[in-house]
Amino acid sequence: MEIQKFKYDNAIVRCFIVATVVWGAVALIVGLLAALQLAYPVFNLGLEYTSFGRVRPIHTNAVIFAFIGNAMFAGIYYSLQRVLKARLFNDIISKVHFWSWQLIIVLAAVTLFLGFTTGKEYAELEWPIDILIAVSWVLFGWNMIGTIIKRRVKHIYAAVWWYLATFLGVAILHIVNSIEIPVSLFKSYSIFAGAQDALVQWWYGHNAVAFFLTTPWLGLMYYYLPKASNRPIYSYQLSIIHFWTLIFLYMWTGPHHLLYNALPDWLQALGVTFSVMLIAPSWGGMINGLLTLRGAWDQVRDRADLKFIVVALIAYGMATFEGPMMSLKTVNSISHFTDWTIAHTHIAGMGWNGGLIFGMFYWLVPKLFKTKTYSAKLANAHFWVATLGILLFAIPLYWAAITQWLMLKEYTPGGALAYPNFLETTIQILPMYAFRIIGGVLFFIGFLLFLYNMIKTIGSGQMEANEDAEAPALENPKKRNLAGETVHRWLERRGVRFAVFVFIAVAIGGAVEIIPLLSVESNIPKIESVKPYTPLELAGRDIYISNGCYNCHSQQIRPLRWETDRYGEYSKIGEFVYDHPFQWGSRRTGPDLARAGYLGDVSIGGSTTYKTAIWHYNHFMKPLEMNPQSIMPAYTWLAENEVVLDLIPKKIRVMQTLGVPYEEGFDEKAIEAYMDQANQIVADLKTSRVAIEPTKEVIALIAYLHKLGKDISGVEEE
Repeated sequence: MEIQKFKYDNAIVRCFIVATVVWGAVALIVGLLAALQLAYPVFNLGLEYTSFGRVRPIHTNAVIFAFIGNAMFAGIYYSLQRVLKARLFNDIISKVHFWSWQLIIVLAAVTLFLGFTTGKEYAELEWPIDILIAVSWVLFGWNMIGTIIKRRVKHIYAAVWWYLATFLGVAILHIVNSIEIPVSLFKSYSIFAGAQDALVQWWYGHNAVAFFLTTPWLGLMYYYLPKASNRPIYSYQLSIIHFWTLIFLYMWTGPHHLLYNALPDWLQALGVTFSVMLIAPSWGGMINGLLTLRGAWDQVRDRADLKFIVVALIAYGMATFEGPMMSLKTVNSISHFTDWTIAHTHIAGMGWNGGLIFGMFYWLVPKLFKTKTYSAKLANAHFWVATLGILLFAIPLYWAAITQWLMLKEYTPGGALAYPNFLETTIQILPMYAFRIIGGVLFFIGFLLFLYNMIKTIGSGQMEANEDAEAPALENPKKRNLAGETVHRWLERRGVRFAVFVFIAVAIGGAVEIIPLLSVESNIPKIESVKPYTPLELAGRDIYISNGCYNCHSQQIRPLRWETDRYGEYSKIGEFVYDHPFQWGSRRTGPDLARAGYLGDVSIGGSTTYKTAIWHYNHFMKPLEMNPQSIMPAYTWLAENEVVLDLIPKKIRVMQTLGVPYEEGFDEKAIEAYMDQANQIVADLKTSRVAIEPTKEVIALIAYLHKLGKDISGVEEE
């Protein structure tokens, strides 16, 4: 048998390791800033670029794509070469992939700070960066598939199944959710509208969790846990069941983010059904990992890398039980729009992903640099500090969620809302927000211990950039030479066919859910009174999105008594047909705004939801004077920034392309219409002794808020 000599590419692994550590520190610092801003608004610093609405998406993108993403690539590129017995397909592709990914991260941070955003959670980046993401991702897949093709092993190991599913799943999700029509270099509109956009976004949003934060990490678990513990994976058969059921079921679960919302009941039911079924394969993976450690618990006691992996698996089990439970409508009525969701995601992000990153790096870095971990004591200290930090972070948020929900649904003996003012509930949970900061600080201190340990470990060793390796040449992998070979073992020898089956399993759920809502007109009942946004209102909506208002406010009233009594008539699917993108929100730090422009009394709350132009102006400029207990920062720049009027006709033309029924030639009259409506608001403000130009951003934003809910007041769906 011919023995072939080759070299592993360790240099690219080192690059991604360094990037992980650097961006991890940045992501956690920005996250601490966001946590401070919620508890103490002074930390918004009074600046446009450091307000919570800008900081929060930077934090989420930095954690997911910079910290976790770079760690994922480091782990995959190291393990892929070892299990396939081959150098990565192409060194140039590896380098371009690395630098393009870092460029994406930098561009994301800069554009989000500047307010260039699509307003879609976890997919906020504008169209040029979306294209760059697609290019970089294709390079990653090209490199991986090329390496699979030139492998020197007959069967593709379980870890590689998950890597393939990751590449195909993320590619489908990113491309479909990012279809948009550009207005300018940093402005575009999603081709999907309202309920369609909500469904596509949460099909993406939930499955980004699945195919970026779960499937690659399960693959990494299947490689690094056996390696670190020197134990074979517990069950090959269980790994097969785990893989195929999970990648099939996950793509159906997105609608559980939209329960009680303006979405067809059949879609909500599908989301709930498949979410509950997802418990089985998820726990199958957790059990497979934990049972791999049978007979190795003495090692776990002494070694930080294994302890982190164990905690990661436990956090994965908790999150994948909690997620399906939160998809049940009775539980979802409590958890949705509250901090329960925030706690849930951080258990997964800090515990599952963070735990695996730390465990993987504590094993991988010494191995790569041919040395020992600088300090096992520091590593163990990191474990205990980080674990305590996770608990002190999440528990106060669970507490806050239940507290706020109980207050929001409480009634007086006379049948009125006990807390009609939403701010009363926010004030009550501020101590939990402050306590959450302690957990975040502890987790960050642990990260600093990790950072120091990694720097010292790398400094004490020496990496071989091109590591010598050898393996027997691969015989014809398509030749069936084993009697009784199972179908799956046969499939593992045929990489292309394996990938085709993965693609089918991944794509079918999204196709079944999304296509009917896009193609069957009866699924979106029309409301005759709903009109397109005026040019001024459209500009105001873009300013609302640019400042990240959707991070704190929803625009979706669920058919629950305590919501309709507080906000007015529940939301209907036909209200949102001209919304590109939708703005239903996922967390209420402030009240819902779906009826902010409706002049009328709420049935039981006894107050009016309508606010005058001067009320909105003062609320933006000096919220603490309006209410000393408010946690909303001042938005003084809205009275200083100018709306770019030259973009108004272009926005109207793009909207016409998307099917919004503006009359032909309206784009030529759009600026005139803009100024006419703006001058009316200016005149209104002038009566309150506020002099301001009609082209300022605050005028457009006031017009948008006055639009919300006004079209459908007292109107039924046709």
